[in-house]
Amino acid sequence: MNIEKNPLKVIQDYPVIPVYYNENAQICIEVLKASYAGGVRVFEFTNRGQNALQNFKALLAYRNEHLSDMQLGIGTIKTVAQAEAYIELGADFIVSPIVRADLAKISAAHHILWIPGCMTPTEINLAEELGAPLVKLFPGDTLGTGFLKAIKPLFPNLKFMPTGGVDVTKESIDSWLNAGVTALGFGSKLFQQPENANDYNWLTERCQLLMSLVHKK
Repeated sequence: MNIEKNPLKVIQDYPVIPVYYNENAQICIEVLKASYAGGVRVFEFTNRGQNALQNFKALLAYRNEHLSDMQLGIGTIKTVAQAEAYIELGADFIVSPIVRADLAKISAAHHILWIPGCMTPTEINLAEELGAPLVKLFPGDTLGTGFLKAIKPLFPNLKFMPTGGVDVTKESIDSWLNAGVTALGFGSKLFQQPENANDYNWLTERCQLLMSLVHKK
């Protein structure tokens, strides 16, 4: 269904990645639609609630019918059973907050991109040994750009993406891009809804702004 079969390439081309969860499937779809309208082509839904599996299934169905070039992945995957369930549904990539060899193995077996979360050089080294081409720096606000600048020369073949605390400001985006990230994951700060908002145009406009900022670099 997807036009581009390589999620890593799409992440590099469209480096703004919303990270989102809501219990309401229709709200999830509206957020996906608004993000897409703002230029987003990679979206991470998170496995963080009781409706996660069924809502992800609804998102995939909508994506397949209306947004065929959107890469839709699943985050907060901590076990092989979780990974298998979402891979079976059709997730384009897997994001985990931890590094586990069994998650790397099952992702490789299904030829699906696995993005592990790392906080130390030892974890980053293990992720690289397990075949991860892209590492999530988590939590990004705790680690900061100074950490990335210090460790990046040690891992010249790896790509990095901070998630957690990345702000929707030019200053924050510039500092991370200058530090050498490949992509930026945006969580709660992206989805802070303005007062009196009646639709999701604000999210579309915010995504458009973020896309313009990353592509200026």
